[in-house]
Amino acid sequence: MKIILLKDVRTLGEAGSVLKVAPGYARNYLIPHNIAVIANKGNLAKVEEIKKQAELERLEIENKYKALVLQIAEVELEFIRKADENDHLFGSVSETDIVNALQEKEIEIHKSHVTMEKHLKEIGAFEVPINFTTEISTVLKVKINKE
Repeated sequence: MKIILLKDVRTLGEAGSVLKVAPGYARNYLIPHNIAVIANKGNLAKVEEIKKQAELERLEIENKYKALVLQIAEVELEFIRKADENDHLFGSVSETDIVNALQEKEIEIHKSHVTMEKHLKEIGAFEVPINFTTEISTVLKVKINKE
């Protein structure tokens, strides 16, 4: 089934792209979630308009992410956790913990933007990468202290 993307989709392409996808994927996911429309004559005539609208949305999101980068650069999160005598935590500090701590400081980001290879499980200071897009990213300073 041919569709026109209304939004950027990392695995498919940019908004305004005309693609061929499985009919079930289009009918059950892309179209109901307003991610795409069926590529008919009327919609194909609107492709340029869709591309312009998507570019405006991209710029708006990019500006929002740049503002978040400036806010995050000024923040250092501190967590107090129980640990054993070797400074190994009984639990861990995860992406969710970081997002919740940032929310307390009135900085709203999505959990998917916090890119950790593994959860933090030791006492110490760490730098956690925050990736909004391939071009816009920053590093968050996280300090974990013993309870």
